Amino acid sequence: MALRVQKYGGTSVADIQRISRVADRVIKAHEAGDQMVVVLSAMAGVTDKLISLARQAAITPDKRELDVLLATGEQTTAALMAILLKSRGYKARSFLGFQAGIHTDQTPGKARILDIDAQKVKKALDQGHICVVAGFQGADNNGDITTLGRGGSDTSAVAIAASLKADVCEIFTDVDGVYTTDPRICAKARKIDRISYEEMLEMAVLGAKVLQIRSVDFAKKYNIPLHVRSSFNEEDGTMVVNESADMESAVVSGITCDMNETRITLKRVPDQPGISAKIFGPLADAEIMVDMIIQNTRTGGETDLTFTVTKDDFDRALQISEAVAKEVGAEEVLSAKDIAKVSVIGLGMKSHSGVAATMFKALAEENINIRLISTSEIRISCVILAKYAELAVRALHAAFGLDGDN
Repeated sequence: MALRVQKYGGTSVADIQRISRVADRVIKAHEAGDQMVVVLSAMAGVTDKLISLARQAAITPDKRELDVLLATGEQTTAALMAILLKSRGYKARSFLGFQAGIHTDQTPGKARILDIDAQKVKKALDQGHICVVAGFQGADNNGDITTLGRGGSDTSAVAIAASLKADVCEIFTDVDGVYTTDPRICAKARKIDRISYEEMLEMAVLGAKVLQIRSVDFAKKYNIPLHVRSSFNEEDGTMVVNESADMESAVVSGITCDMNETRITLKRVPDQPGISAKIFGPLADAEIMVDMIIQNTRTGGETDLTFTVTKDDFDRALQISEAVAKEVGAEEVLSAKDIAKVSVIGLGMKSHSGVAATMFKALAEENINIRLISTSEIRISCVILAKYAELAVRALHAAFGLDGDN
């Protein structure tokens, strides 16, 4: 007997018919002898509709009450699934996030899980129930309902799997695994059978939408195997697991493209101790996440400082940067929205040289100019003009031998 946690996304439970098909899959695993915990997202489109309703009620909805409202999406699918299972003669019980023991901090809309006490779920499993948990939600120390942010159901599932010491956490989506790159951009993309937590984290951070970043971080921390699968077929997907020796045989595992980047440059900043803190401190205070940071030192005690932020944060970041530029005596602030970040990722980069050279050569052959470069132990990222992004992905995919046979 195995203990399996299965998570189903919004498209997998978009209507009663699809919820019924999910129930079929859950029952099949249950009848095979496995203990089953099912974590569900809201039906596709429901969360956006609820946000729209809230904004009709108030231009800026109260954050606490917005969490209460948004949590009803997952509550609906969890209840419907339990109703379906019970109507077919199976023991089932639905749990809201707080009933499943998910305790979070007090940050509305993007709460972080502090701990999980899944004893109620464990007891129900031991009694032979199929446990159905509403994803995306928990409760803080005051008992207030909180939500975990977009993609939070992935995090709910992995956190519950960790608490229960599950054998596997299966993430069912509308794709059948993790691909070497976005198949919509590159027709020769191919499915990866196994990928390490580290590679998956980099891919998630750099634009791959298959898994939510925090869920991969949880899985890595607690060594929970993740199986990314399609809810529309029975095929195996991609296993996300600990690094193993054979994984390093592939120099590059995947190519990502992030179109959500913008660039801000402060020109001729005084090259003095403490200047960077004066620039990035106000951005941190405004909870603006800065990605790439590049400093180009000029002669005469000055430097140009460039960084990237998401499109959502661009306007606020630019406003703050212009105010800070005046304070520190920078010459001007330049910005650009028409950029993209392409990245190559692979464990094999730890032990192979020449990856950067291959990447730069492939881009040069397509006459694509590189604006910014950043690296980690298993990743190289380049900022380029957005209009060349898809061409760059296809060129890099071919250059690193990732093209499939299709």
